[in-house]
Amino acid sequence: MRLSTKAVTLLVLSLVIAVAPLFFPSTFYYRVGSLIFINGLAVTGLVILIGYAGQISLGHAGFFGIGAYACALAPAHLGLHPVLAAVLGAVLSGVVAYVVGKPILRLKGYYLAVASLGFGVLVAMVLANEAWLTGGPDGIAVADPGLRALLRGFGVDLSNAQFWYGFCGLVLVLGAWLALNLYHSPTGRALRALHGSEVAARTVGVDVARYKLNAFVISAVYASVAGSLLALQNRLVTPDMAGFMHSIEMVTMTVLGGAASVPGAILGAAILTALPQVLTVFQEYEQLMLGLVMMLVMIFMRQGLLPSLARLLRGRGG
Repeated sequence: MRLSTKAVTLLVLSLVIAVAPLFFPSTFYYRVGSLIFINGLAVTGLVILIGYAGQISLGHAGFFGIGAYACALAPAHLGLHPVLAAVLGAVLSGVVAYVVGKPILRLKGYYLAVASLGFGVLVAMVLANEAWLTGGPDGIAVADPGLRALLRGFGVDLSNAQFWYGFCGLVLVLGAWLALNLYHSPTGRALRALHGSEVAARTVGVDVARYKLNAFVISAVYASVAGSLLALQNRLVTPDMAGFMHSIEMVTMTVLGGAASVPGAILGAAILTALPQVLTVFQEYEQLMLGLVMMLVMIFMRQGLLPSLARLLRGRGG
């Protein structure tokens, strides 16, 4: 029986997550792996927005920050468990995305990019300036969710790095599964139709405004959950999580690997998360080398790294 592309993608992703620790020389690599999974989850949401629906957002780190700060503020002020706070953050991000997306998604091109950028900058400014609530530029601590202790009750004892590697990997696989299912659903087909041409999509009965807003809300929830995971792992949140540069990093990861490809975007997240660790051998030339690699990929592989490599392999096979 021939496996579907979706099944192969999920199987390969799960195998990589399971097998990679066999080659880790130290616990530091578990930390890098969990960061890759968190970034991979955030960019999976951007695949839905950019790759499926064809809409750009330069402010998605704002939703990342909302999810992160929910895990810090809700337990302290509302008495919620940190995991329930993460759920609250995802719901809040979805609501904010709905309210903000209604007006700004009427814009197109760089107007939409600037409007979404303004939202992200606004969230970052609030988190940095409202020190009485958010702790200001120094950030605020996050309560221990107690998930490792729960596992110990079942006889499973993992180090902190090992636990978050496994937990973030599991959430990433779930997020990828949902995104791949969406791609093949009627909603996914409608999103791809409006990506190709909004006029043509509207002609065949697609409610363009509604589907664009749906994609924006879904991608915001993905970013919020990713932010919550990072907050729970680090036990500290800072305004940089919602900063402009973080939004740019997320979009770059998505485009680098392949904006229309879930596994491609995850690969882009893996490269841009791990590459700075590899390039430390170049010391003061690290940023130069990183920029050079990104430029070469964008020049010679315009559809993204994974789709371009797949097309090249198919060409050789034919």
